[in-house]
Amino acid sequence: MSLYAIADTHLSFGTNKPMDSFPGWNDYTGRLCKNWNKLVTDEDYVVIAGDISWAMNFDELVADFDFINELNGKKIILKGNHDYWWNTVKKMNEFLSANKFDTISILHNNSYDFDGFSVCGSRGWFFDSSESQDEKVLNREVNRIRMSIESASNDEKIVFLHYPPVTTDDCCKEILNLLKLNGIKKCYYGHLHGIAAKYAIDENADGIDFKLISADRLNFTPYLIKKF
Repeated sequence: MSLYAIADTHLSFGTNKPMDSFPGWNDYTGRLCKNWNKLVTDEDYVVIAGDISWAMNFDELVADFDFINELNGKKIILKGNHDYWWNTVKKMNEFLSANKFDTISILHNNSYDFDGFSVCGSRGWFFDSSESQDEKVLNREVNRIRMSIESASNDEKIVFLHYPPVTTDDCCKEILNLLKLNGIKKCYYGHLHGIAAKYAIDENADGIDFKLISADRLNFTPYLIKKF
């Protein structure tokens, strides 16, 4: 049994916003399906760290979740900045149940415990801003990450975020300090694409191993986090 991860799948089966026109994104859904099912078995888990679908609502989301649900393994999903369909946990779980999306689970103010480790996470926040709106969003995301970490039962807690908490030229001190305070050793994130990926940190910083897992960065292949 293994844990994999990927971010930024940007599916659009229910909307007219395909990513194929962007460099490196040609036939991305076909490549993702082939690479995913070649690696992942039905016993495995895959964290999808945000920007899952371009859908604006549940009606537009059905086709994208049909695609995800049929991929091998069980999926744990968290919110990205473009997941406008995201709703309350109650409404999302009702949507999953009504459509028999039985391989998909929500990571939101909670965690998932496995043998010897726990999966934690939230969307996170990217900017260090003094504007009140940004401060409110940041504080909310810090609390969500804290709640997720505190809900985990295992000592080893692997954190997944959508926004990078640190880049080569910036840092979200509040989130980074929270990770350090809780002894987090591994953090995976998405959001950065194309030229922006040059700002990614794929190494140890402040005692934490960081890794960018956006789909194009991984050549649309889920990244192995851990075998257990």
